[in-house]
Amino acid sequence: MIFTIDPLRLLLTVACFVCYGLVCLLPWLRSRRKRLAGAAGQAAAALAPGWIVAYASQTGNAEALAEQTRETLRLAGVAARLCELSALRKADLTGAERILFLVSTYGEGDAPDSAAAFASRLMSRSVPLTQLHYAVLALGDSSYLHYCGFGRALDQWLQEQGAQSLFERIEVNCNAAPAIAAWRQQLSHLVGTSDAPDWSAPAFGAWRLAERRHLNPGSAGAPVYHIELEPLRERLPEWQAGDLVQVAAPSDPSRAREYSIASIPQDGRVHLLVRLHLHDDGSHGHASGWLCVQARPGDTVQLRLRQHRRFRLEGNAGRPLILIGNGSGIAGLRGHLRARAVAGQVRNWLLFGERQAAHDFHYRDELSAMQAAGQLPQLDLAWSRDGGPQRYVQDLLPARADRLRAWVEEGAAIYVCGSLEGMAAGVDQALETVLGRTTMAHLAAQGRYRRDVY
Repeated sequence: MIFTIDPLRLLLTVACFVCYGLVCLLPWLRSRRKRLAGAAGQAAAALAPGWIVAYASQTGNAEALAEQTRETLRLAGVAARLCELSALRKADLTGAERILFLVSTYGEGDAPDSAAAFASRLMSRSVPLTQLHYAVLALGDSSYLHYCGFGRALDQWLQEQGAQSLFERIEVNCNAAPAIAAWRQQLSHLVGTSDAPDWSAPAFGAWRLAERRHLNPGSAGAPVYHIELEPLRERLPEWQAGDLVQVAAPSDPSRAREYSIASIPQDGRVHLLVRLHLHDDGSHGHASGWLCVQARPGDTVQLRLRQHRRFRLEGNAGRPLILIGNGSGIAGLRGHLRARAVAGQVRNWLLFGERQAAHDFHYRDELSAMQAAGQLPQLDLAWSRDGGPQRYVQDLLPARADRLRAWVEEGAAIYVCGSLEGMAAGVDQALETVLGRTTMAHLAAQGRYRRDVY
């Protein structure tokens, strides 16, 4: 049998194969081009760090905005180095052409933990910076007396060194969207692009108030509630011990309140420990009043999770862990203890302080069970209203100096969670007295000293 080949049909067949090949090849080419562009951008930033995006963040807001800032620069074809403010050295400042600073203020005008080394090492001296052009985005909370204090101090210091401002400092009150939009607009003008990425925060999700328990009836302090929440429609999202949630109260939805997560995903719910905030006129705080009093079990709570990288375990997961806190700060420490129990890490030491043992020993039964199971071999407690020489959690440390030094020498990490006023400064001073300033600086540089204080 003799077969004849139709040239037109053959041509169409070949054309089909070529088209199919192009359809398969184009996505790969686009992906490869993006990878090469990203690698080239990183290499250019490393070889010629003319632009730097530096951040100082206590709970992660400034870091997230810094990442978005760097991405906007990248899309405009500007290679920039992204780094924590504490990583900047004098040579970085004197060698860079432009630095964009995104910095939070901690407490009453102080530098965040991630900027303390920079402030003490460089801002206390003269560093001629006449070649430098800079901009400052200062994050703060206007309810504090020294609003945006560190951002303002950094801006003033840069001016005193001769650095030239690219545009006036922008201050952000409690993550206010208009101020962040103003920074984004200035940035777009600076690099000559209107194609900036979307900077909007993730939307709040609908969660159900599943359970609420009053933990300290009879306490001399304000009521404290254990609260459990579960998503209404979506499956439970992932998070890590140390992360936070933001809650938007119906009475003030534009200003979300942050709370430490007291549980891990294996618990099946987000657990919070919330102290009811009482104003002088007897009214309740917007978010704490909603969560503790006004909302009923089954009601919907607007909530979103947020990473808190500075308080996660991460590289410290395999180390002995010293947890120090007071009051509702036990929430963030409880999350770590539960994560450690699941991971089989038993070198855990908790130092906790509250008012009265009879009323304010939050999670007493759970902590006792952890002790019995060998998951919490060291537990030390301080009760400010029960008398005795060790009234506050910071008072526990000098009496246990030998044990503290031994744990640190064995590689332990220290995590502190609780009130900024009194406790945080007191613990920091007690640790420095026992361990020494050099050791404390070494622990902070290694990420082995971390705090979530408010």
